[in-house]
Amino acid sequence: MNNVYETRTIAVCGKGGVGKTSFTALLVKLLSERDNLKILAVDADPAIGLATALGVEVSKTVDDIRNEIIANVKKGNKYEKMEILNMIDYEILDALSEDSNLALLAIGRPETEGCYCQVNDLLKDIIKSLSANFDVVVIDGEAGVEQINRRVMKTVDNLVIVSDTSAKGINVAETIKHVARDNRAVRFKKIGLVINRVRSESEVVKILANTSLELLGWIPEDDLIREYDFNGTPFTEFPDDSPTVGVIRQVMENLGIN
Repeated sequence: MNNVYETRTIAVCGKGGVGKTSFTALLVKLLSERDNLKILAVDADPAIGLATALGVEVSKTVDDIRNEIIANVKKGNKYEKMEILNMIDYEILDALSEDSNLALLAIGRPETEGCYCQVNDLLKDIIKSLSANFDVVVIDGEAGVEQINRRVMKTVDNLVIVSDTSAKGINVAETIKHVARDNRAVRFKKIGLVINRVRSESEVVKILANTSLELLGWIPEDDLIREYDFNGTPFTEFPDDSPTVGVIRQVMENLGIN
């Protein structure tokens, strides 16, 4: 891939507690194992769950940078736009956690009161510019899509919605699709559903009869995922011969990542 003109952006979202971050971590693992690809993982969950799942230590988040600059402005320090731009640019690069062909950027907690729109707009621009240096950008968003739109980027290539088999999870998936497509919260080229924690194929058949989302793949109930979560073991160590990893490879193929 040409990382200047063909950066692919994949945003993963869904209801809380459905296994979205575990899926994202395994997707990042498989992508980062391709030596010809440079991967940027964006942890947009305020709990910084993706960093934990990948075993990455985060020293500073994007919101830390934002709040530091706003605090300086409130103290009376006057900055020109170019000065703020240079500060943010430097701090964002410093906040990146890098290992080989994988880099992680943590967004951090939601914005607090006292929104400083100039800083927010510059943050979006710099993250967008930074993303152009990578072949694939994978965003692990919090529940819903508004945060991805508001604080990371508005346009993605692939919007992947993860749900468990519950009616509530599927209803949230449908709502996300509606907000993203009909309300134009996120511009995307392809949207699809990944069903997690499936106990039988009949569950998948029933779900597909009640959703308009394209199925990208379904992941069987996997005790190994629960074990990794419980022990805090990085998902980069997840065995390649796992059925779950096999499904995620199929999801990648369905997204056109060959």
